[in-house]
Parts: sequence; structure tokens; C-alpha cells
Amino acid sequence: MKHSLPLRALSRLLQYPDQELMEHLTEVAEALYTMPKLSKKVHSGLVDFVKNLQTSDLFDSQENYVECFDRGRATSLHLFEHVHGDSRERGQAMVDLLQTYKEGGLQLSANELPDHLSIILEFASTLPLDQAKQFIGEMAHILNAVYSTLVSRNNQYAWLIAAAIEFSGEKFKIVDLKPEENSMDEEWAEPPAFSGCSTRGQSKPGEAQPLHFVKRTKELEGVQS
Repeated sequence: MKHSLPLRALSRLLQYPDQELMEHLTEVAEALYTMPKLSKKVHSGLVDFVKNLQTSDLFDSQENYVECFDRGRATSLHLFEHVHGDSRERGQAMVDLLQTYKEGGLQLSANELPDHLSIILEFASTLPLDQAKQFIGEMAHILNAVYSTLVSRNNQYAWLIAAAIEFSGEKFKIVDLKPEENSMDEEWAEPPAFSGCSTRGQSKPGEAQPLHFVKRTKELEGVQS
């Protein structure tokens, strides 16, 4: 499957940068650039991202990653945070996603959370193309919110999110964002109750936006690309 390697490359770049990544960055980048139907704009952005990673000190890259993804919910790569926060519904959603992975033959280590975008992309890389696109596309409204926040912060990781959205067949775009909270404690505060998808940029504010994860069945063979 031609999309498998580029999705795995994208998955690796969305993980914490380490020495192993830097040693194989050229090969990872070459695989990434073969992603199907990658637009010139996103391709150029990915090239700039890789060049910046290559020329940056590893410590600075690691600090940028932590600052980008581990300082609040707005850019969290744990996608269920955007939907469920820390409510009980997230736990059940995790169980359901783990079952989907198990049925697809993907086993996670004990310290890996299944809703991290890098894991989601890794699993999608094992699916047929149409199913992989649908699987990621169901999260496009969340990814566009993350993308928009990264763009507002002038952070080049936005291009990686844009690539994931574009792969799914959806359009990456700037969406309206709620004002940034004043403190990280408020950002991570548990909502009083779950009442549908609360992520910024949802297609219909106030309406539920459930995620329906795709199983590898023949019924999905007719999904349009």
C-alpha cells in the first residue's frame, strides 16, 4: 500500500524528537514526501519543517515539541481530549478504540494512549487506502482546530497536521477559535458534563460530533476516495 510508509513517516514526526529520529530524518522525509495527492503548498511546508528540524539543536527541537503539544489542551495530540476532556466518556472511547486496534492487529505498549495522533496514523497506515482516509477524515474537525491554533502561534508543526487532513480528502482550513484561557489549570479543567463535541472548530457548534472508528470490513470498500 503506497500510503503506508508516508503515514508512518508522518506518525514518527509527530512523536517526541530524539537522536534516533535525527539519524534517520532523511529517510523519514523521503517517505513523507511520497504521500498520495500531497499539494504543492503542503509539500513545501513539510520541506521547510524538515529543514528546520535538521538545522536545529536537538534540545531546542525537544523544547519546542513540549511547548507546542504538552502545555494545554488547545494543541493536544491526544484527540479525545478535545472531545471528552477528562470525563468518563473518554475512558469508554479509549476502550472502544483499543478494541478497533486489536481487531486490526495493532498491539500497543502499556504506556501508549490509543488516541494520540501518531498512534492513529500508525493504525491508519495498516488499512486499505479508502478506509485509512475515512478513519482520519472523521477527526478532521478536531485536526483543523489544532491546525488553526498552531498557525496562530506560527508553529511549523501546523504543516504536519495539514498533511494528515489533506490525506483524508478533507480541506485544512483556519477555523474560529475560542479565546485562549489565562492559565493551564483552567485549560485542563474537567468540564461539568459532556454535552456533545466541545472541540473548537466543530462543523455545527452545539451539536454532537461523535467519532465512528472504521473497522476493516468489506462493507467499506465502496467509500469514495
